[in-house]
Amino acid sequence: MGEIILVRHGQANSAATDEAGYDKLSDLGHQQARWLGNYLADREKPFDKVISGSLRRHKETAAGIGYETPQIDPRLNEMDYFNLGQALEDVHGIPFPGPEEFAAHAPQVMEAWHRAEIMGVETFASFETRVTSVLQEAAQPGVRVLCVTSGGVIGMIIRHLLNLDPTRMAHVLLPIMNSSLHRVHVIPQGPILAGFNAIPHLDQPDRAHAVTHY
Repeated sequence: MGEIILVRHGQANSAATDEAGYDKLSDLGHQQARWLGNYLADREKPFDKVISGSLRRHKETAAGIGYETPQIDPRLNEMDYFNLGQALEDVHGIPFPGPEEFAAHAPQVMEAWHRAEIMGVETFASFETRVTSVLQEAAQPGVRVLCVTSGGVIGMIIRHLLNLDPTRMAHVLLPIMNSSLHRVHVIPQGPILAGFNAIPHLDQPDRAHAVTHY
């Protein structure tokens, strides 16, 4: 059986108002990555391949885990949520949310993007195609792959595996935590979801402060 472990990056710059400003780990994000690296070294068998998106927060997370030179694949890069949010405001007059409004905002963005009413740097269909192509290539029998990526990519992979509509995909995105683990098993019938949003490396009383969503 093959296995793909998807890792969401550590906490980034949550005070940012654009993608460029967001794309760097906070001090806590670096610590989350180091703790995850220790956990994986202690508990997991070696990986046959380690792949990272090309964003700074992906590469910093991979380095913190212990992989300074992963294979870089931009197909693992996040959706352009800041521009999608601006497009939703331009087209439908829905303002970009604060943290408390994000749960209502994300399904609206996903539905409008899926209906091609809005677009950031790519269409919903092109995002789905690039993400699922990485999954298909990584899903090899007997091969263990670690992918360092973002929450939107993980949500899209789960949409593909479970045939979710855009609203339910958004509901999957919302709880995904920084530095969380998501497992896909590769069986003869194809890839199946085997684990979601695990943070065993943070499951200690003195690390409760390190459980973050953004």
